[in-house]
Amino acid sequence: MNILLILAFLFFMGSVIGWVIELLFRRFFSKNNPERKWINPGFCVGPYLPLYGTGLCILYLIAGIRPYINFGNQIIDTIALLVAMALAMTIIEYIAGIISYKGFHVRLWDYSKEWGNIQGIICPKFSLAWGILGVAYYYLVHPNILDALNWLSHNLAFSFFIGMFYGVFIIDLVYSANFITKLKKIADEQNIVIRYEELKTKIRAYHDEKKSKYHFFKPFSSDSTLAEQIKAMKAVREEKKTKTK
Repeated sequence: MNILLILAFLFFMGSVIGWVIELLFRRFFSKNNPERKWINPGFCVGPYLPLYGTGLCILYLIAGIRPYINFGNQIIDTIALLVAMALAMTIIEYIAGIISYKGFHVRLWDYSKEWGNIQGIICPKFSLAWGILGVAYYYLVHPNILDALNWLSHNLAFSFFIGMFYGVFIIDLVYSANFITKLKKIADEQNIVIRYEELKTKIRAYHDEKKSKYHFFKPFSSDSTLAEQIKAMKAVREEKKTKTK
């Protein structure tokens, strides 16, 4: 039971920290947000990204097998561990991306313009980023959290807090899944693959143009219907394709 509580806590922490990382990345570095607006990242409504939560749990479990990796050289052993971390994170990213793309015709992210990408879902650049995060976790986080996690797993108040988080998270997950299903229906009707973050950016720009109130935690809300927003986004894409021919 203790290991389950530890993983539950790590999923919570990873999801929240990942949300902050993506929020800052989209605000200051993303090519899809040239106007540098604050946009709620990710699949869910709330401030968490399950991909990062799952990733942190995987990093914790992989770091735990370090004593069993033995190639006869400590440096090689550590490199093998870190490569395993980067590979595991890339696999998780690919699985999540392929499910949303193939199953719902929605791209939660799009690496199609990145060198060496596979189906626009994974690419060497972001696999390297996962590797860097793995290094940061292994050297800066993992050695300092083991005692804290063990204490938290035996604390009743901690268990209650985690339970509250998951109650809210599950409700959010159900709501977001229903929304993705709605997007799939529109995507099928208009024969388009919806780029999730691009759509959020377009709706944010729409609010700015209309000088209407933008709801950060409801990034798809506007006085224009979702189908109309997607149709307009499709028209812009087709116009760009025509100009590049």
